[in-house]
Amino acid sequence: MSIFQHHAFRRFRTFAFSAPRRPRHPLLRIALGVVGIALLLALVVLGVFVGAAMLAGGMLWRLWAQRGKPAAGARRGSIDGDYHVVGKAQLPLAR
Repeated sequence: MSIFQHHAFRRFRTFAFSAPRRPRHPLLRIALGVVGIALLLALVVLGVFVGAAMLAGGMLWRLWAQRGKPAAGARRGSIDGDYHVVGKAQLPLAR
């Protein structure tokens, strides 16, 4: 006898892989819907706070890594150079 023909396997298969059923009682349906929406909103809010904390941590990390170094604007100076105006490029006439 194969393991797949055993009654315990068939009972497990029907229990584990069956589709979840909605409750029949209307108040229970509404309550579970409200719980689902509340869980979804809680996860969204938690995700926003975790993202903000990661951004703040990254900015603090960057500030900590740059401590003691001079600011980039302090060492900038003017750049001298010569320039000339280049005329508009002209293509040879197509024949």
